[in-house]
Amino acid sequence: MIIFAKVETIKKDIRLLSLEEIKELFANKGEAAYRANQVFDWLWKKHALSFEQMSNISLGTKNFLNDNFDIKAISIQTTQKSIDKTIKTAFRLFDDNIIEGVLIPSEDRATACISSQVGCALACKFCATGKLGWARNLEYPEIFDQVMFINQQSLETLGIPLSNIVFMGMGEPLLNYNHVLKAIEMLTSPNILNFSPSRITLSTVGIVKMIKQLADDKVKFNLAILLHAATDKKRSLIMPINEHNSLSNLIDALQYFYSKTKTRITLEYLLLDGFNDSIDDARDLAMFCKNFPCKINIIEYNAIDDGIYKNSNAEKVKAFIAFIESKNMIINLRKSKGKDIAAACGQLARKNNIKLIN
Repeated sequence: MIIFAKVETIKKDIRLLSLEEIKELFANKGEAAYRANQVFDWLWKKHALSFEQMSNISLGTKNFLNDNFDIKAISIQTTQKSIDKTIKTAFRLFDDNIIEGVLIPSEDRATACISSQVGCALACKFCATGKLGWARNLEYPEIFDQVMFINQQSLETLGIPLSNIVFMGMGEPLLNYNHVLKAIEMLTSPNILNFSPSRITLSTVGIVKMIKQLADDKVKFNLAILLHAATDKKRSLIMPINEHNSLSNLIDALQYFYSKTKTRITLEYLLLDGFNDSIDDARDLAMFCKNFPCKINIIEYNAIDDGIYKNSNAEKVKAFIAFIESKNMIINLRKSKGKDIAAACGQLARKNNIKLIN
């Protein structure tokens, strides 16, 4: 007797279908169009994680959906709470990969720092995520899920919904362009979350070609550039991407972005002791900033395992900022949060022993 092994069909995540595609699916099945709207609302507005949760959908329709589709929702693996109330969450994906997201509280705001990729291929010298390498891009429902889970954490722990979303977690958002923009479209849709684009910031190392694409797409959200050095020689030492995206080309792209969007650009600058924190470095930064309207965020370096850098001391930080201010430029010092749980900038994936699954 021959015994055939059962072949398990890989079902598509229904959330990768548009509303129009769900309507077409239901029309072919003889279902009324409003049923498609109901399912779509359950998936996105109500964030249903299973078809069984859809209480006003018939059993027959639920069975049809279960037989043909999945909801590949992320799930919470672990959470860690910092002494400053920052919460880091490790999320498990359907393929058992792990990503991390962070809820960052402040006086009257709650910010979600979310990931766009599993790991990162850019290997910046100051970043723990870059040491992991890259496994895959996140799909837009996985990005959306992070926001919904972190928003719930904010409501439960802080008593307020999210006020801001930053794409500053694991991965380079512009190397997952389509899914990141689709996730932002879903988050800002009046019919779904209706989150204001002005409260969303995409942070990138500066992929020149894709910054110009953002400009052509006339995006409404904010753009932050991880600069960290204002000369090609120094920037290439800590950010290999600079070899193919030089500062002169980056300036050209940012000028183009501003001309199309009229959105002021944020420059993130990580102060590393003895490397990029001198007055000469501040002068180079001031010169770079003259090319387009911008503001500067100074970031504290957060130690990572096997890291070779140290944080600048208070005197150097003060002198650096004072020089920039003397040039009538907007500069802010961003204090790190969540250091004790490795949730601060550059630390994600440090303590969870994450192994990527290719």
